[in-house]
Amino acid sequence: MAHNSHDFTHEEGTAPHVIVVDDDARLRRLLQRYLAQNGLRVSVAANATEARRALEGIQPDAMVLDVTMPGEDGLQLTRALRDAGQEFPILLLTARGEPEDRITGLEAGADDYLGKPFEPRELLLRLKAHLRRLAPAPAADNLRIIRLGDKEFDPGRALLSGPSGNIHLTGGEAALLAVLARRPNEVFSRDEIAAALDMAEIGERAVDVQVTRLRRRIEPDPREPRFLHTIRGRGYVLKPGVQ
Repeated sequence: MAHNSHDFTHEEGTAPHVIVVDDDARLRRLLQRYLAQNGLRVSVAANATEARRALEGIQPDAMVLDVTMPGEDGLQLTRALRDAGQEFPILLLTARGEPEDRITGLEAGADDYLGKPFEPRELLLRLKAHLRRLAPAPAADNLRIIRLGDKEFDPGRALLSGPSGNIHLTGGEAALLAVLARRPNEVFSRDEIAAALDMAEIGERAVDVQVTRLRRRIEPDPREPRFLHTIRGRGYVLKPGVQ
């Protein structure tokens, strides 16, 4: 049963645009039809080359990307897109279901990972969660701005800004910082963070990967963290400040 398209509608009245990249023509058609029926604009590509060509003409809100494609695979394309400054959520699809493979995907810069075979509805729900994180939201009165040196983070809008303007975060990075910023100076266990980020099935390593990526965004020197601290044997804590 199709969802109402307004679930996904942007403020300017347009539906978010998702690009599906997979060398399986049947799966491409299925996902294009299913996601369109549920309120998304959908483009498709059969491989990385077609995806790059499509990206010359569109700026998608999210990408669904197969890992095991001939030629440039999904992990290589993910790394290349992140290196080029593309920050839209990337959800990887693959028959490789082992946790270590998922960690590799997160390290490449992906935000999520779905093993084949999967239910299209699960893909839809995961996309919806990532698109919701990107949607602008009014700042809540009880969520104060967090200072991180010369940067500020607004937990209500999941927005990080610095002296030069807004700092782009991937969906996973923004979600992690939002979780920690809601209870600054409080230690979160890896299990708590994994549950909050829907990464419980991947485990602690996935949390460590996201922390490493986030430190590159907020720390003057990620090797000597000032704000996002590791508490040995317990987890992580965000300690705001202007140092």
